[in-house]
Amino acid sequence: MTAWIQMLQYDESSGYLRELYDRVKGPGGAIDNVMKIHSLRPHTMEGHSALYKSVLHHSGNSLPVWFLECLGIYTSLANRCDYSVAHHFAGLTRLLKDEERAKKIYAALAGRKPEEIFDGKELELLRYVLKLTLEPQRMAESDVLAVRSSGASDAEIFEANQVCAYFNYSNRLLNGLGVTTAGDLLGFSPPNTDKLDDWEHV
Repeated sequence: MTAWIQMLQYDESSGYLRELYDRVKGPGGAIDNVMKIHSLRPHTMEGHSALYKSVLHHSGNSLPVWFLECLGIYTSLANRCDYSVAHHFAGLTRLLKDEERAKKIYAALAGRKPEEIFDGKELELLRYVLKLTLEPQRMAESDVLAVRSSGASDAEIFEANQVCAYFNYSNRLLNGLGVTTAGDLLGFSPPNTDKLDDWEHV
C-alpha cells in the first residue's frame, strides 16, 4: 500500500490529470507518489508542483540548490517525514557527487548537530528553519537578526523561510495520508530554470 487514500495511476488518468501527469513525470514515465496523491483533485497538484519548483529549483534563487536541499531535509527530519528525507537525501547526494560528504551532512542533521558540518550563515539558516518548524509560535525578530548578523541577506533569509514553509506543507501532506516511497525512483528533481514544467534527473 502506497497511501491511505486512492491514487489514480497514469493509465487511469485522462483530461486535466493526464496533462499534469505528463508535465511532472520523469525519465521512463515515472511519477512520484507525492504527485499521485493529488490525483483526486488535480488542481492541487498543479499548485504543489509550482510551489516546489519556485522554492527549490528556480533560477531566481541565490542559495545553492544543495544547501536548499539541506534546509528541506532538516525540516523533514524534525517532522519525521521519511518520504521527504529519503527523496531529498538522494537528491542531495547526486548534487554533491560525494557520497561520503552527503552521509556526514545527514548524520549532523539527523543528530541535530549541524555545527559539526556548517558554520556562518548556513548554520544560522539551519537553526532558523528548525525553530520555525518546531516552535513557530515562538519566532521573534531576533531570530531573523541572528541570521542577518551571520552574513545572510534578507533575500537569502526569505529563500530559507520559503523552503521551510514548503516542506512543512509537503511533510503534512505525506504524513497525513500515509504516502510511502514504494514504486518511486528517488532523487528526481527539475533543473534550475524558470520553466515550471521542465524536469530532469539530477
